[in-house]
Amino acid sequence: MTPTETRDKLLAASAGWDDETPGDADGEAAFKGLTREEAQALRAKNPLLSPWKVVAAQAAAGVVFTALWWLFAQESVKAWSALYGATAVVLPNALMAWGTTRRPVTNASAAVLSFAVWELVKILLVIAILVVVAKQVADLSWVAMLLTMMGCLKVNWLVLLTRGRNKSISDGN
Repeated sequence: MTPTETRDKLLAASAGWDDETPGDADGEAAFKGLTREEAQALRAKNPLLSPWKVVAAQAAAGVVFTALWWLFAQESVKAWSALYGATAVVLPNALMAWGTTRRPVTNASAAVLSFAVWELVKILLVIAILVVVAKQVADLSWVAMLLTMMGCLKVNWLVLLTRGRNKSISDGN
């Protein structure tokens, strides 16, 4: 088979792909938009999760981790290091939550740009906090600080898991 014949076979096989409307070939229904009432019911069933709940959960986790370091290590250096780690997570996330929720954005591209800018601000603030702590605290416990940071960051998943669990309980499932 020559290259021209192969090309012609491929073109003939793919000729009808763009001509079909969605759902015609598969037997599936075409996309159907929601009515205003259906959209409101969907929003009521699945409310948005406030970023402030996540920040509050991270702050609570930071307090718990700091208390645990103080309780089990009996060293103020490790407790302070854990507190610095919690601060390096909670403070930038609180700033990002404030920046992204302070005024509603109606344009999707503006929302994405706002999110990207505040995410960059958050990352730069985390780096600045870590650099300042590393330079200013002579006897820093890196283990306590980094483990507390990881614990505070993983709280996001717990907040999402409890949200899903509460929803399924309220539905009667």
